[in-house]
Amino acid sequence: RMEGQGSYTLTTGTEYRGELRDGMFDGEGALLFPTGGTYRAVWHRGVPTQGKYTFADGLEYEDKKWHYCDGYDRRFYTEICSGLKPAGISQLTNQDPPRKIPEGHYDCGDGFYNPGTRVIVDYKLRFLRNA
Repeated sequence: RMEGQGSYTLTTGTEYRGELRDGMFDGEGALLFPTGGTYRAVWHRGVPTQGKYTFADGLEYEDKKWHYCDGYDRRFYTEICSGLKPAGISQLTNQDPPRKIPEGHYDCGDGFYNPGTRVIVDYKLRFLRNA
């Protein structure tokens, strides 16, 4: 079984880096997601006891007093950090410049969804899964 400091890559592409004991995440460690997000936590027997998720753009998730994109402030995180665009130039996503979405597809966070074929492909147009 895995022991000590190390890393482990899951079949989803998510990587764990940190302390391992008896084959489980145990101690300080982080999950690094393929989308760029990171979950840093203290683990006990494979279960996080406390942790914090940081999105790829640096925004830190807070389960209490979450003030991002609520009913009072609808700005994207990049707009909060860099300011609003001039009048007439809208920012439609948090990514600036926004990624090009193929016609007839939808951006679903980890790739593009084609409702005609019911297939999701990653951002390099490689097959991910059937919907």
